[in-house]
Amino acid sequence: MGYASDTIAVRSPLRRVLVTGPSMAPALRHGDQLLVDVRAVRRPLRAGDVVVVRLAERPLSVKRIARIESDGALWLEGDNSFGSTDSRDLGAVSSDAVFGRVVLRLWPRPGRIPDASPSSAAD
Repeated sequence: MGYASDTIAVRSPLRRVLVTGPSMAPALRHGDQLLVDVRAVRRPLRAGDVVVVRLAERPLSVKRIARIESDGALWLEGDNSFGSTDSRDLGAVSSDAVFGRVVLRLWPRPGRIPDASPSSAAD
C-alpha cells in the first residue's frame, strides 16, 4: 500500500515572464517567454543587462540597463525608443526596483537575448 508523503517546498530562483508590447523589439517581441533569475544580485548589474523591473504605476516591465548613474540608480531603456516608456520619460530608477535579471528567451525563439546593437535588428 502506497502513501503520499509530504512534499518539500522548493522555491525556485527562476521565473517565467511573458513579454507584452513592443518596447524591446527587435531583441524581444510581444509573446516571447523569458527565463528570469530573481535571486538577490549574484553579480553587479551592468550596462547592457536586460532586467525585469517594477516601474512606478506600471506592471512589471522588461528593459535594458543603458547606464548606471553615479548614485547607483539605473537608467533603463527599451530597445524600441518609439514604443517604450522608460527612463527617457520617468528618469533613473533605484536598483531596488529590479525584480530579476533575464537569463534567456525560452519561447518561441529560444536563445540568449541579443545586444542592443544595430546588428541585432536582423534577429
